[in-house]
Amino acid sequence: MGKTLYLECEMGLSGDMFVATLLDLGAREDVLLKALESLNVDGFKIAIKHVKKSEISMLDFDVILDEAHQNHDHDMDYLYGHEHSHEHNHEHNHEHTHEHEHSHEHTHEHEHSHEHMHSHEHSHEHSHHHRGLKEIYEIIDSGNLTENANKLAKRIFEILAEAESKAHGISKEEVHFHEVGAIDSIVDVIAAAVCFDDLGYTDVVIPYLNEGRGTVRCQHGILPVPVPAVTNIVANHGLNLSITSINGELVTPTGAAIAAAIMTTDTLPEKFKIRKVGYGAGKREYERPGFVRGMEIE
Repeated sequence: MGKTLYLECEMGLSGDMFVATLLDLGAREDVLLKALESLNVDGFKIAIKHVKKSEISMLDFDVILDEAHQNHDHDMDYLYGHEHSHEHNHEHNHEHTHEHEHSHEHTHEHEHSHEHMHSHEHSHEHSHHHRGLKEIYEIIDSGNLTENANKLAKRIFEILAEAESKAHGISKEEVHFHEVGAIDSIVDVIAAAVCFDDLGYTDVVIPYLNEGRGTVRCQHGILPVPVPAVTNIVANHGLNLSITSINGELVTPTGAAIAAAIMTTDTLPEKFKIRKVGYGAGKREYERPGFVRGMEIE
């Protein structure tokens, strides 16, 4: 008998929120870290820590980039202008840090930290920020992943490439990812595939994705929310979208692509038993706390 995941996306969905939810549901951290360590890419470290939002304990999955690979993914001033402030609350966290050779150090008060240094002799041919589908597939193939995790990671990126190619009027092979080709997005997608495979879900219920409104800044300039890649993924894969009154991007292209790759139905059973519950924290601060709740149901 298969296992069913119900994904509740009241505050949207992003790659890091999804990974954190699966880790909170019981995906094995050591399996994930070994898979990420095996990739032919560097410039990042992983921090997995407990945080609280609305006094609810949940997990946070963070890909911390070195200075050469930094982007603006969680910079609220860059994304939306100065009317947004982005507060970081790292007090009383219990953190496990998996560090790659070229990462810089982040220290926060009141944390209990475990760090694991790994020296990689991989080539740096993929260190540029603009990667095509071929280069991303090579990174996925460089890792020690299961067959299912490998296929799912590639499927997620294929969905992203299809959405970007439609948005820009070019072929999938011509798409060169910017935000999505950045190291943190690549790690988010591979981590999502590894954790999902580790938990062994065969069915996934996603009734709808809640999205915000307004505009957001990205590599292509100022875009409306939902951004074109998200609208294309939603249209191509039959996802249900609900627009909220929140000003901001709640559903990222990576989050939408993950949902499209794993969803098997949008209909929640009338009655079900909850076997496990997991909460995955988001990084961007809006007027409502950002997190995803996942339930293993029967």
